Amino acid sequence: MAEHVPIPTTRGYQQEMLHESLQQNIVIALDTGAGKTHIAVLRMKLEAERESTKVSWFIAPTVALANQQRHVIAGHLPVSVGLISGANEPDQWRDKALWRRVLDTHHVVISTHDVLLNALRHGYIKLGRDIGLLVFDEAHHAADKHAYNLIMQEFYFSLPPRLAQDAGGIVRPMILGLTASPIFGGDVEKAFRKIEGNLDSIIRAPLLFRAELAGFVHRPQFKHIIYAMSAYQLSGTPPSRSLQSLKQVVMSLVIDEDPYVIHLRSSLKRLNPGPERTRTDQKLSKTIDKKDTFTHRGLRDFERAADEICMDLGPWAADWYIQQVCEQVAGAKGVFPEFRSSWSDSEKTYLVNNLARVEVAPVPDDPEDLLRRSSDKVQKLVDNLIEEKAYFEGFSEEYRSLVFVTRRDAVLALTEVLSRHPQTAQIFNVGSLVGESGNSQRHAFLDITNRLLRKPSTETLQEFRIGELNVIVATAVAEEGLDIQACCSVIRWDPPANMVSWAQSRGRARQKRSTFTVMFPDILAFEPTVQNWEGLERDMARLYNTGKERDAPVRQEDPADDSDPSLRFHVESTGALLSGNSAIQHINHFCSILPHHGKNGHTPVYDIDPPDYPAEWHSYGGSRSDPLGPFGCTLTLPRLLDPRLRTFTTPRIHRSKVSARRHVAFQAYLALYQNGLLNDHLLPLTSVLEPEKEAEVRELLKDIDHRDGTAQVSSQVDPWLVTGSADAWRVVRLEVDGMAPLRMLTQATLPALQDDELPLIHTRELPPFRVRVAMEDVPIAIDDAIVVRAKSFTRRLFWPVYGARMAWDKTDYLHLFIPADESPTIWDERREAFASSPHSQGSLVRGLFAPFEWFEQLYGRARIEVLGGAAFTGKFFQFVRWRDGPITPEEEAGILKRYVHKDAGDDFNVKFDITYPLIEARPFAKRNFLTPMPVEAKGLEAASQKPVLLLKEFTAVGLFSSQEIQWAQWAPSIIRHFQIVHTVKSMRDALFSGTPLADMPLELLIPATTAPVAQERSHYQRLETLGDTVLKYAATIQLLSEHPLWHEGYLARRKDHAVSNVNLAKRAIGLQLYKWIIRDRIVPKRWKPRLLSDPVAPLHEEPKPDMTEKAKRKASVAQNLSTKVLADVVEALIGAAYLHGGFELGVECLKVFDLGLPWRPISERIDDMLSRVIELDLYPAQIPVVEEILGYTFRRKTLAVEALMHASYHSDVETISYERMEFLGDAVLDMIVTDYLFNVPGKEYSPGHLHLRRTAVVNAHFLAMLCLRASTEHTVTMPVGSKHGTQFKESTHRTYLWQCLLHSSVPVLDEQQETFARWERLGGRERIEAELAHGRLFPWSALTSLHAPKFLSDMLESLLGAVFLDSKGDLNIVRGVLRRLGLFEILERIVTDEVDVRHPVSRLYLWASKHHQKVSCSVPKREGSRVSCSALWDNYEIARVEDEWRGRVSQEDVRFAVADQAVALLEDPVSLLQIWLAKRKRSVEYTVGRPDDALECTVLVDGTVISRIRSHGQEVEDDVKRAAAAEALRTLEAPVHWLAFLAAQHQFGVEYQIYEEEGAKICTVYVDGWEVGRFEHRAKTQVVTEEELMAGAAKDAVEVVGQRIADLQDTKDNSSWDDVDWSASQEDWM
Repeated sequence: MAEHVPIPTTRGYQQEMLHESLQQNIVIALDTGAGKTHIAVLRMKLEAERESTKVSWFIAPTVALANQQRHVIAGHLPVSVGLISGANEPDQWRDKALWRRVLDTHHVVISTHDVLLNALRHGYIKLGRDIGLLVFDEAHHAADKHAYNLIMQEFYFSLPPRLAQDAGGIVRPMILGLTASPIFGGDVEKAFRKIEGNLDSIIRAPLLFRAELAGFVHRPQFKHIIYAMSAYQLSGTPPSRSLQSLKQVVMSLVIDEDPYVIHLRSSLKRLNPGPERTRTDQKLSKTIDKKDTFTHRGLRDFERAADEICMDLGPWAADWYIQQVCEQVAGAKGVFPEFRSSWSDSEKTYLVNNLARVEVAPVPDDPEDLLRRSSDKVQKLVDNLIEEKAYFEGFSEEYRSLVFVTRRDAVLALTEVLSRHPQTAQIFNVGSLVGESGNSQRHAFLDITNRLLRKPSTETLQEFRIGELNVIVATAVAEEGLDIQACCSVIRWDPPANMVSWAQSRGRARQKRSTFTVMFPDILAFEPTVQNWEGLERDMARLYNTGKERDAPVRQEDPADDSDPSLRFHVESTGALLSGNSAIQHINHFCSILPHHGKNGHTPVYDIDPPDYPAEWHSYGGSRSDPLGPFGCTLTLPRLLDPRLRTFTTPRIHRSKVSARRHVAFQAYLALYQNGLLNDHLLPLTSVLEPEKEAEVRELLKDIDHRDGTAQVSSQVDPWLVTGSADAWRVVRLEVDGMAPLRMLTQATLPALQDDELPLIHTRELPPFRVRVAMEDVPIAIDDAIVVRAKSFTRRLFWPVYGARMAWDKTDYLHLFIPADESPTIWDERREAFASSPHSQGSLVRGLFAPFEWFEQLYGRARIEVLGGAAFTGKFFQFVRWRDGPITPEEEAGILKRYVHKDAGDDFNVKFDITYPLIEARPFAKRNFLTPMPVEAKGLEAASQKPVLLLKEFTAVGLFSSQEIQWAQWAPSIIRHFQIVHTVKSMRDALFSGTPLADMPLELLIPATTAPVAQERSHYQRLETLGDTVLKYAATIQLLSEHPLWHEGYLARRKDHAVSNVNLAKRAIGLQLYKWIIRDRIVPKRWKPRLLSDPVAPLHEEPKPDMTEKAKRKASVAQNLSTKVLADVVEALIGAAYLHGGFELGVECLKVFDLGLPWRPISERIDDMLSRVIELDLYPAQIPVVEEILGYTFRRKTLAVEALMHASYHSDVETISYERMEFLGDAVLDMIVTDYLFNVPGKEYSPGHLHLRRTAVVNAHFLAMLCLRASTEHTVTMPVGSKHGTQFKESTHRTYLWQCLLHSSVPVLDEQQETFARWERLGGRERIEAELAHGRLFPWSALTSLHAPKFLSDMLESLLGAVFLDSKGDLNIVRGVLRRLGLFEILERIVTDEVDVRHPVSRLYLWASKHHQKVSCSVPKREGSRVSCSALWDNYEIARVEDEWRGRVSQEDVRFAVADQAVALLEDPVSLLQIWLAKRKRSVEYTVGRPDDALECTVLVDGTVISRIRSHGQEVEDDVKRAAAAEALRTLEAPVHWLAFLAAQHQFGVEYQIYEEEGAKICTVYVDGWEVGRFEHRAKTQVVTEEELMAGAAKDAVEVVGQRIADLQDTKDNSSWDDVDWSASQEDWM
């Protein structure tokens, strides 16, 4: 936001204009610098102070002016000021609410004219409803087809006039125009009438305060310079040898030798009669007639520019200009980003070759040569600059000058001349300022001169403002409105072209004593010209100074076709307007945003009838005349569109070609709207599609969380909670072979379970088994006596395992357990016996634990399960065995630690006796028994299961049976299983009841609804990956069938919205799916039986103040029900449905969630698409070849034609280009590959691993490779004449799939041939196929080095789509095609041989992470026609790749290649060792020998032996060398060894000292007695070895010593290690 500054004091004439602007619409005519913007600021301030819902809208003709005015206006107004320009990308504002928000939050809006015009045309802004004041900056533009005038004509005049009492209604806004020159042409009165009529305003200037105005506006002194024209202008022979040579080259050009003409002739021969042949015939005739090819036009422009520079500035400037352009071309090496990409390589080569024929005379670096060979005009300019500089500096004023030049090229040359001229080089700092050379769609050869600009325009202007530049040579871009510092001097190198240019450029000279100088040749009578301009100024002043007496403005008639009511179409719902003025622009925009993957976008083609040239005129030539009309026109839209919407025609009834184009464009755009390809704002369907509503979904999720918190329930359904008061306990019988059955009582009704739905228990000792479950029919009353017994038994059951977390007095358990057979057991008898004994008095464990002495006296060494005791702090153990033998010192220390109190003193250790036998026990295993033990789990070897030794005199025996303990351990998992099953079944009943999904098995539904955070045996991630692919596959087919007229761009956007996480989450919320997502987890170590009185536990731990930041983040993430989780579960359910019942059931699942698409069975959709396939009269010859390559014969060959049809193909074939088919093939390929990888036996790929392998075989580089190598071979027979007569010779011919693409594009042909050449070259085909067949790594880098254009992979995918559709959706047939193409062979090898498919960059960063090193790829850097990228290790370059610049794709290619090289170097011990040492400025050498018949390799670093490897096996020399390098690396990477190496190399001593100090273990390392490293270890719970201490200290020492060695090596004297003054720098090092 601009800083607010007070509004400057208003001058009288400004107040006069402000007052008048409140009375009527006016255009204020004031000189530059008089403060027009200040009046507008005051006017908008008054408008903002009114209680109005309307805004003031300020429009400017350029982005630079809009930015400049925004800065001024926002700085002076205390209200919100918004700026809308190209930087905001308003073309992408497709949401009406977005525009409404701009209007609601701003009082003033500033924009360029096109922004407002487009917003009005599309109905986002209503002029009468939304805008109260409309300000036109540079208002003289409001004429003809300028946007200023179109805003008024199309939207202003149709509104009712504004009256004072209804200013807030839907009426015309007030108009305020600002200009310094309200004129165009030479008729002042006509110009005034037109501007006033178009803007419904009166042009006014101050009358009352005219004298005051004169005091603030400093009209510059007018001067003129007369210069002598050069002799060359009068005679004809160029005085420049370079220019002479250039002219000769241009004169020698033959149009028929131009590659573009040759291409057109070749194309014409191949085309059958029809529109495309006629179009090509006309293009060829026009090209030959106008000589309008890339080379001819470019070289003519070059010659003309050089010729004018020579005449105007002299031969030195011409030579410099020609030399600079030729050097730029030579340096570009055939790569010209400035040139339009539709120009073929052969055309560029033709131009470069012809330009190379120019004999360029070197420009000497001699000031005298420049002086001698410059024109009189240059000298007169130099003299004037010097004279005026001296004049102004005589008044102590800083001199600044603007020199206006007409041609861009002359600006560059004159800037160079003034910068090097001996009289100006030292006293003037010269910059250049030029406008753009045209719109972004137009490019010419001389655009290469953009490279000659010294600095960007913004930087030039800034340096001029602050005085670093004092002369700017500029084109007309500096004339109008730009905030350029007021100049002392404005010089017109070329006379102004019109009155506006005269006034605007003169207005740049606003300082006192400023001058305005125009240069005239001596042969031109300048006085009449100047008198004419001055007369026009007087006429203007007379008219706007008598404005009050003039008639009211009269609206000017709208030009030509605009008056035709048939060329106006309103959309009533939005107010959007289509008119003749906007139709062509709309059509161009529609075509430009059609998806394209090549270098060129799509454009509409207009064919005028009658054509400009007779048929075949290019062949015979002759005179001709342009047709006079009437005219008709045919508009052809790109092939992406359905044939019904591709061609439109208007008959020959229009009086001009422009009118015919407008009518046919209007007709076409209206048809696009009527056929649903435009929305009601008359915009392409980039947002037919419901806009993304991420924020809305987040708010819904917050609302869920809020309601959950208020009601004290979890967002996950709790099946155990019973609403209202419970009336009975439901009973479930649990049975396991070899165990006494249990009954489980719960107040919730549990669903019946099928055999495969029973709890599956995984133990360490037994194979997995199921717990049999039987539901008892008769419930138990709430007050039944059995409930009391069940509570007591439940407490006793869980106490030995979970008692530490239980409260003895709380028995209102949510789940009760009781034996099915309550008959007394031996353990009941033992508990009863203990309860009646005196030993039970005061028992800490409520009579469940007896002293070991008592138990042993009665039962001897009977089997026991549970042990407890006071010394265990409430922890219980499971009995393992008796230990009679001796124990280890470590075990003895453990006993003492357990039983001896810390405050007992040393004497206690002496008195304490260990009595035998000891009891060996271990903690109870607490885990989720529903999940198998992980393969990597240590089991009984885990630290948590480490055995302990107990003294029996301090130990109590738990009076529990082994079966009770077993049930207690399994019960939490059984309860968990019931909870999950109940949750999932309730979801199935709620969502899928009455659908084919009602019988979906739990084995699929449970993982589909289980989040990873739940930590269950399986979760949704794998199913989500599969479901995501099924969803996109099904959505693709639904959309293609539902929208036969939509092109691939619309389809892709609609699909992306339908399958987006936001849309999926929104649908999930609507169905309350979040209630059934299993996100809570069982934590065995923290488990305890739930109580009815417990508050509802949160799903996850809430963040607490005393938590660490990491723990808080973890807790926060865990409890967050994110958009992605909801979306993932929906996709997982789709995947589960597909696994259970194929695509048919998958679509049924999609119907449940809707997703905004009309879901129908895939077979029906395919039938719909096939029913629309037409038969062609003739099929291209490529079709049988393609069928042979694919091994598939098309029943409907039109599908194959569509799959091969590139958008550039010129023919009358009634098919669209391949994009829709490619859209289908992409989804089919993804589905096939994902399905294969998901179901690979024994793999169970995680989503990440599946994605990597899928990406390897579906990426564009790989598919392009398949396309390049796919081919067929056939025999051809040719007759050959011989002395024996005619004979027939057979030969074989190979045709490749890529050659079958139907296109009419030279650049496409060039790319095909160049890519195939790269494929066939050494290191192309052979390397890629070898790596795919046998390599350990996937050849990413080799594939990207093919630089294959995307149309190759698109072609392959479109053919797959065609095969799929033609076979009625038979994926097995498509699989057969993929197998024939070789994809499945490669995919199977990737799976079988575990090929590493990670991208090279990923592998590089993984290596860095694994080795804890800083390795990275630099940002690809472009330099001219080359692009490079480096791999860096701690800023040391380990690899570098350079390649030709071919656009942005080149950046990815070099990045892949350099990462691939770097990984190869880093994974090889030999090259890794070399790099490691090179970073430290060390060298390595290897010696290999065979002593004693063994192969031996020694590694020496700087002559010191580091490692030696000897092999008696069959290893080759390279293997032994790698082993020796690896051993050397292990040695040198250890800091102690590296320090020792440095000591040996530099002959210094190293000493380590280890000691304890204040509870810390410390190691200090000394070099020659000086401390250079230190390491402290204070952690009391972690043991540290001496080796670890030394390594830590040596690590510090290596850095210090290494730096000192580097310092010594950098010195120029012969300093040695003995010269080191350790004391001087030790403090810095430490």
